Amino acid sequence: MKSYDVIIIGAGAAGLMCAMTAGQRGKQVLVLERANKVGKKILMSGGGRCNFTNLYTEPANYLSHNPHFCKSALSRYSQWDFIALVEKHGIAYHEKDQGQLFCDDSSKQILAMLLDECEQAGVEIITRCELDKVEGQHGFRLETSCGRFHSQSLVVASGGLSVPSLGGSDIGYRIARQYGMQVLPRSAGLVPFTLSGVLKEMSARLSGLSLPARLTCGTVSFLDQLLFTHRGLSGPAVLQLSSYWTEGETISIDLLPATDAAGFLLRAKQQQSKSRLRTVLHAELPKKLVTELEQLWWPTLADKPLAEFADKTLLEIATRVNHWQLTPAGTEGYRTAEVTMGGVDTNDLSSKTMESKTQPGLYFIGEVVDVSGQLGGFNFQWAWSSGYVAGESV
Repeated sequence: MKSYDVIIIGAGAAGLMCAMTAGQRGKQVLVLERANKVGKKILMSGGGRCNFTNLYTEPANYLSHNPHFCKSALSRYSQWDFIALVEKHGIAYHEKDQGQLFCDDSSKQILAMLLDECEQAGVEIITRCELDKVEGQHGFRLETSCGRFHSQSLVVASGGLSVPSLGGSDIGYRIARQYGMQVLPRSAGLVPFTLSGVLKEMSARLSGLSLPARLTCGTVSFLDQLLFTHRGLSGPAVLQLSSYWTEGETISIDLLPATDAAGFLLRAKQQQSKSRLRTVLHAELPKKLVTELEQLWWPTLADKPLAEFADKTLLEIATRVNHWQLTPAGTEGYRTAEVTMGGVDTNDLSSKTMESKTQPGLYFIGEVVDVSGQLGGFNFQWAWSSGYVAGESV
């Protein structure tokens, strides 16, 4: 049985950050990864360019049953610290939207940077390694498909249930329960909505069409691109809202977020009384979408001029344009989710070190913890921050 100071389960963003940080402190570190290669989520993120952090990262960008938990780690290793690391390695990057930072070239550069730091720190990494059993209270014994290992500290950076094809699993939750920790209910986050019936058929016909819209669920609202798909709705606005949505809840879509549709349509009736409603809306919305809405909302008046529309009817249509109420059938689930909501209860972890309160020497970092970021680089920053503070403590 080979012994190490620290064993880390998972060679994703959080695990590699923790490994390099602990290794730089002189710790002997082993990282075990069940997939055939490390950092798969890093490589696929941001369309292959890795949205590695956000300039405007703050605690308000995170969802957790304890909204204060993420504050310590985010302040101790901020976006500016990670940006400095990126610049140290000469990786060119740019801001896309709303503070989102992407590599100019490739996400491979971020992974190469982390692996380079790990190599310099003497970190050992084993891939294609399945974890069979964890035992021990004073030090940990691991039985794996690659042999038996021992360590004083064990860091769980196994990720969540999202995108199982990239290695997502429930191993981290099982270890937490084994050591008497609470695991909060989990759900798919940052995930497309599915629709049913007439709305699904309509969305399928519009598949690929995108437009800016404001989506609202309860008190939460996002203004960004809305994308119609074969199965329902996607795009940044939908992904953001999905993390706040619960099954059966109605959402509201404003298709003209910069326009008071009521005033617009009533003026059009006065100024373009002979025009069809679809003709007027073509100036503001994609033609294919207007065609579908016409069949959905005013089919019997489709070929009537605006002059023949009662004001009350126009106001009803305007309300739908600015406040289209619909209830998603569900989401696409973990298969396409970018993050897993819920997870290891933060009440059982130290916010300063990420160490378990029930088992000394056991740490949980990254997505496995009940801290989930909004879209835009925030989940990577949580991985860097939580991985760093654990790496400083092990």
